[in-house]
Amino acid sequence: MPSEFSMIRTGIALVLLLGDLAPSRAAETAGLHTFTDRGGRTIEARVLSQEKTQVKIQRVDGREFVLEMASLSPADQKFLEEWKRQESLKPGVGATGSPGLAANAAVTAAALNEALGQPLLDAAQGLWAVAPDGVAARLKWPRESQTPTQMSFRAYPGAEYRLAGARPFSAALYGEGGKTTSISLVFANRGDLFGANGTAEEHFDRDEPIPEDALAKLKTAIAADAGAIAATLTRVLGEPEKQIYGEGEGRRRVRRWDWVGHAFLLSEEDEQYVGLAVVPSEFADQRGKTVRVSDASVRERIRATVEKRENGDVVVKDIPMVDQGPKGYCAPATCERAMRHVGMQADMYLLAVAGGSGLGGGVSVERMLQTVGRDLKRKGRSFETFGGSLNVKKLAKFLDAGLPVLWRMDSIKAFNELADERTAQRKSITDWKAWTEKLAEDESVKKLVSDDQHAHCTMIVGYNKETGEIAFSDSWGERFAERWVRIEEAQAVSKGAFYVIGL
Repeated sequence: MPSEFSMIRTGIALVLLLGDLAPSRAAETAGLHTFTDRGGRTIEARVLSQEKTQVKIQRVDGREFVLEMASLSPADQKFLEEWKRQESLKPGVGATGSPGLAANAAVTAAALNEALGQPLLDAAQGLWAVAPDGVAARLKWPRESQTPTQMSFRAYPGAEYRLAGARPFSAALYGEGGKTTSISLVFANRGDLFGANGTAEEHFDRDEPIPEDALAKLKTAIAADAGAIAATLTRVLGEPEKQIYGEGEGRRRVRRWDWVGHAFLLSEEDEQYVGLAVVPSEFADQRGKTVRVSDASVRERIRATVEKRENGDVVVKDIPMVDQGPKGYCAPATCERAMRHVGMQADMYLLAVAGGSGLGGGVSVERMLQTVGRDLKRKGRSFETFGGSLNVKKLAKFLDAGLPVLWRMDSIKAFNELADERTAQRKSITDWKAWTEKLAEDESVKKLVSDDQHAHCTMIVGYNKETGEIAFSDSWGERFAERWVRIEEAQAVSKGAFYVIGL
């Protein structure tokens, strides 16, 4: 990534920002700060607002810009942390008229943690100034994914675990730029409430069928969880406000409680799920609408994720991982990963709703992707589909540009065992010509057959033209981020349907 200010919203060239403005004595009297980017260039401006990994500034001539905090010097990033902390301590309403930053300031973090039943908040800093791994360690939530720009942690708690008076089936924490950005908790829901015996390959296994009264049980569980969470938050933070939150197909009605810069948003979707999100109050004020990152910025970042290895492997690295857990959310989880890879917010549970999630987690891939396609077009992103046989040349067109290819296939036991074996063997190969010859003689493909009971959605992330292999990545955790098989073996379990989320 180049060390320069990122003109995300304006698209104006860097020279227009820096070239005609020399440092001025006005900084001493007009509340300006001299910012320095990682290339050593400077600009004087006042801070208007700060959201997650971006800061909005105003130059002395009145022009406004949105910058990536990561493009600024470490000293400036510390300055912005302190600026935001001081803003959170100011009395009165927040910048957009909601009580966000000052709300419930008399309630201590310890009191709120006690009500929640978990040490969610740091006593001195809350969430937003704390590194995500620190928050996750306190909560004992394992790491789900780590890339150069993003981190996530996710737990699938046991039956005895409680937060805000209810059991979260999924507890996820997200971070960017070394800071915690949001928490997402999903309680009673169609997928997890009737999940299978285990995660990864085991999510296909089920000892008992979905009960006949499952829908009635789901409705009862949703009402109970939503009631318990609302009662807990109201007891300590007072009555909630109601608002619309989210964009596109993800828009939903929520109940909102605020505590010193933190907004707790409770969603209750009929016959679908109960969710509790914790986001910065300023972000909630904006109803969850995100600033669109420029195509040029995203394109440059994802091209940098393409790794070309000496053995001929070409692999798209640093794709965020999402663990679908013990339910049939492979398509929503994989789609979330692809969307976040190109700079879009996504949540597998909302995507599952769009796909008509069944009890236990099965979704209609076509229905979900039609919904996703509409949102992608609204946000200026592309969505391409194609069918047919697996072809390295066709795959390379997308993978060379840093775009993974979503792939529908049958994830049968023999295929997964083969992929694990091959991936392990590859780690010790030094003679790749001999490896190619060995693969050509291998007859494992004869053991692979299609099986609709193991229908699955994964993503192709790499290829090797010389060895005739492809790499795929399952949404089952970091251990499954990159596995290899011959293209003929992949073809044996392929459904012949492919999808690409791009720019």
